[in-house]
Amino acid sequence: MKELLEKIRDLKNSEIKNVVNQRIKEFEKTGRESSEEIFKELCFCLLTANFQAEKSIKIQEKIGKGFLDFSEKELINNLKRLGHRFPNKRAEYILEARKFSRELKKILENFKSEKEMREWLVKNMRGLGYKESSHFLRNIGFKNVAIIDFHVLDLLRKYNLIEKPKNLSKKNYIEIENLLKKIAENSGTNLAELDLYLWHMETGKILK
Repeated sequence: MKELLEKIRDLKNSEIKNVVNQRIKEFEKTGRESSEEIFKELCFCLLTANFQAEKSIKIQEKIGKGFLDFSEKELINNLKRLGHRFPNKRAEYILEARKFSRELKKILENFKSEKEMREWLVKNMRGLGYKESSHFLRNIGFKNVAIIDFHVLDLLRKYNLIEKPKNLSKKNYIEIENLLKKIAENSGTNLAELDLYLWHMETGKILK
């Protein structure tokens, strides 16, 4: 872990820290928006499952209010036109989740912890697993859940901190999240910040 912590500290002492801080502020700002705006961010996270984040960002920008207004056919056609890999299934998930679009912010405010919010999302939003639910919560300003994708798994394996699991069961997810918590504590970051640093280490980019 020592070598990884040194890499994170190096990034924290570079200009990357300013980019990370800016992203965190943007996430917090999104979390203060209306329920409908927060729902659009949930739709973005639905798009990212087994699909590229950069392309999902572009699709989110193009569709915008359509996540709230488009018919299923319109949504499918737009997702196809914009190059999404799974237009039919993602449109289905978005339409199903739309029933929560006006109350989503209020629903989340009723929970005492981010872990409880995540459990509700996994249970009630088809297409959101632990990774996507954590991604959504981070993108609306929450800082204490980990986004465990293949980039993070590859990085942890590279530093001999885990054996890459064959699948990310809930048990595996929580175990790796607990490891990431220790890394965050030892590097003076929270899990939201840590994810951005780790992503930069693996991809050279800081997205959302």
